[in-house]
Parts: sequence; C-alpha cells; structure tokens
Amino acid sequence: MISIIDTTPYTDQKPGTSGLRKKVPVFQQENYVENFIQSIFDSVAGYRGETLVIGGDGRYFNRETIQTAIRMAAANGFGRVLVGQGGILSTPAASHLIRKNRAFGGIILSASHNPGGPDEDFGIKYNVGNGGPAPEKITEAIYARSREIDRYATIDAPDIDLDKIGTSQLGEMTVEVVDPVADYADLMEKLFDFDAIRDMFAGGFRMVFDAMHAVTGPYAVEILENRLGAQPRTARNSVPLEDFGGHHPDPNLVHARDLYELMMSENAPDFGAASDGDGDRNLIIGKGIFVTPSDSLAILAANAHLAPGYSGGLKGIARSMPTSAAADRVAEKLGIGIYETPTGWKFFGNLLDAGHATICGEESAGTGSDHVREKDGLWAVLLWLNILAVRRESVLDIVTTHWATFGRNYYSRHDYEAVETDSANTLMDELRAKLSTLPGTSIDGLTIESADDFSYQDPVDGSVSANQGIRIGFVGGSRIVFRLSGTGTSGGTIRVYIERYEPDASKHDVETQKALADLIAAAEKIAGIRKHTGRSTPSVIT
Repeated sequence: MISIIDTTPYTDQKPGTSGLRKKVPVFQQENYVENFIQSIFDSVAGYRGETLVIGGDGRYFNRETIQTAIRMAAANGFGRVLVGQGGILSTPAASHLIRKNRAFGGIILSASHNPGGPDEDFGIKYNVGNGGPAPEKITEAIYARSREIDRYATIDAPDIDLDKIGTSQLGEMTVEVVDPVADYADLMEKLFDFDAIRDMFAGGFRMVFDAMHAVTGPYAVEILENRLGAQPRTARNSVPLEDFGGHHPDPNLVHARDLYELMMSENAPDFGAASDGDGDRNLIIGKGIFVTPSDSLAILAANAHLAPGYSGGLKGIARSMPTSAAADRVAEKLGIGIYETPTGWKFFGNLLDAGHATICGEESAGTGSDHVREKDGLWAVLLWLNILAVRRESVLDIVTTHWATFGRNYYSRHDYEAVETDSANTLMDELRAKLSTLPGTSIDGLTIESADDFSYQDPVDGSVSANQGIRIGFVGGSRIVFRLSGTGTSGGTIRVYIERYEPDASKHDVETQKALADLIAAAEKIAGIRKHTGRSTPSVIT
C-alpha cells in the first residue's frame, strides 16, 4: 500500500561536493531523510521501472536509512533495487554496480572519511547513471526542491532482510540483496596482473592494510588475502563498525599514525596502505617513506602501463586544482592531455566519459581511473602492488627515481578545521578583495607573479564553476592555494596548500615543512590566518 505523507521543508539540505552531510541527530529529525530522498526523486525523470543501487559504508544510521530508501523507491515506481548485503557497499563498488547493471542511479549513504556514531556524521549522496556523483545542475535542483517539498511517497511493508543474499518483492518492485564484494573483486582481477602480485607475496613480500574498521575491510580480505595470497591478517581492523571503532576513518598521517610509525620502524613490512570510511581514499606508505597523494598520482600515471588494464597507455590525466603539478610533468613527457578541475570527483566524470582522461587524482588522497566514476582506494593500492611486482624495486627506490626523472614537487596541506563559519568566509572575502593588488609585490623575497580565484569551464559541456579556490603564484613556480572545504558537518575548514618545485635531485632530501617554510610564512602574511581564526597552528598537516 502506497502512502503519501504530508511534510514541511527544511532549509539546510544543500548538498556539498559529496552530497548532504550532517550530524546523525539532524538526519533523525522527523521526515528529514524522507524529504531529501523524495527531493532526489522529484529532481530526476524517467526512472519508472528502472534499477536503483543502494548501499553505504556501514556507519551508524546506515541500515535504518536504507530501509527508508527502499520503501520510497518502491512507492515512487522503481522496478528494481540492488542493495549490498548488510547494507554495505563501498563507494567505488556502488559506482561499478550502477555501471554494470545499467542502473538509473544510486543512493550512497556515507560521510566518507568523517567519524561515525550516534552523535557523529552521516551523509546521503546521489549518483547518476554513469556511476558518478550527480553534477551541479542536479544537486542544485535537489536543493531547490527540498526547500518547497510538501509530501513524500512511501510504502507500508516490513523491513527487508539485508543480511540474506537473495531476491524479494516489495509491492511491484524487486529487491535484490547482493554480495557487495564479488563484482568489484572480479573487476580488479581484470585490471591488474594478479599472477605477478601472487608471485610477489609468495616470495616473502609483506604488507599491512589498515581498513580502519570501515567499509573496505571485507574487500581487502577477499582480494589481498583470499585471491592474492597475502598473509592472514594482512588486512587489519577489517570488520566494519558503526562507529569505526571510535576512531576517525581518515587515512592520513594523523588518524593512521600507528601504520605510519610501523612503516618507519626497523621491522617495517615492504608496503603499507589504508583506506577511509567509504573506500574511496587511500594512504600509501613504503618502508621508510610516506608517498604524498600528489606524488602517488604522478607515479601511478607514469607506471600504469605495467598493469594489463592500462597497457595501451593513458588518454590523459586529470587532477584537482589544489593537487600538485607533479602529474603535469608526467603528462608532458607522455604527450597526453592534463586537465585541472575544481575539487570534487564529479568534475572528472565528463572527462572520463568523453575519453579525455584515464587516470584522475586529488591531493585529498583520492585516486582512480575510468573503470568507475568515483575515486577508488583499493584500486590505487592494487596498482601500486602491480607496479612493485613488475619493477621489483622498493617504494623508496621507485619514488626517488621518479623525482630524479621529473623533479620533486614539495607539497603540504594545512587544515584549520571547525573554524567559525563567518570567520572563515571573512578570511576568503578579504583575500578575494585584494587579489588584483598582489601581482608584482614581494613577501620576504618571494615575488608574487599571479593571483586569482580559480574558475573552471568544462571542456566537454561548457559549464562554468566559479570561485573554486584562491591561487597565489610566485616567480619560479611555487604557489599557495586557499579554499574552504565542503566535506565537513560543522563550521568551516580552511585548507591551505603549499607547493614548491625542485628540479635539482641533490636537493630532494630536505624535510618537507622545512623546504616550504618561507611559503608557509607567506601564507600567514597574505591571509591573516591567525587574526581571522585565532589559530597559531593548523589542526592537521598532511
């Protein structure tokens, strides 16, 4: 029995770069979830009888929201729902399911790398038929609808058993609970040389993968241990938990500190990696060396031809604007295109669909390719393993050889988290107001060559995205970027990106923060970070 329920709109359901993210108690308000899901359905057309993929990262409130979404999909006329067993689907696996099954779209429940629990973060994101995040024109339509919505449709029915693989009926809609891992693992086996990686593990190669009690645990166990023969418990913290074990599932040097310290120790394994809450980010650490996400993107692109799925070469490389220019130098040597986009994986979708790019990456630990339309943490780990298996060199040797060939981009990101929103906006507004006066001026010997607020025109559809981050360029190629993040749930996060290019291999062993010290000081003088935030140091340095 379909029910039409009266409701009143909320004013705060504006999706960010990765969907709608709020604290769990916000989503638990009356009809809050229902309003947003109905706004999604009301903002797209042509889905009657079509397939919808639903899944999430297993965080608190995941199961309840999945049941709501299934009932509403049935009431709104979808013909089939595919849902991951236990409500589990990594974001890249969901993207693959959408593409493989030619689904109309998907609802992904995650707040990515943000913490989980009854008082922590939750999120709902809509992905379109190509498997990628909804473009801005759709998210804007969803937001507009959410501000005027007055009813939603649902169906009166018992909960679906999410733990039992199989098919059932809900009204006229078929619900299929599917293995969340199998299809994704099969895809990885087609892209990479599993035989070579198996031989490497059989020869004594050791690695540690920290799943952070998040969604990639079951994927890592199946692929690394069961299919590739890595030692049992290579995947640590592999059981997804609603609160991620009380930890923050962000694979950076703060929240994956134990892994970092292990990899810097005398008894370090050969390779260390981690992924985040929903499985789309990655951390790569070799014995004695942390590989920055910007360097990882460049190195993966330079060596991708060693994996069977990329043996024919790359069509192009795309990177987000704040990501270092290391990948640009690889693209130049390979003679392929390089594309600089705003932050947000949705901006890569058109480039991938049009065949302009094969590999994409963001400095925030996201890397992926045209195999799906999301960034993919395990994909990056497996490509690294493929490269290591073929080259038979250490991570340290591969990185230092890359720097010697292409030069090193010293790079760091300083995050000022949970800054009062008005203060964060004031800082950015004051920066924008003085951009025209900065070129030609000097700060402690650093001469500013350019200053702008990045605007992107999509080369495929011509759409324009303005105000995507403030760029300060210096003579010699160094730069500082300031932007506000759209991935948090409270206050604002000011991200400051600092980069210096060093072509001289004899100067490649300087500690990163020391190599960037004059630029870090310049960032403070240009933006007045301490004045606006009251902070003398960043919350996180990566």
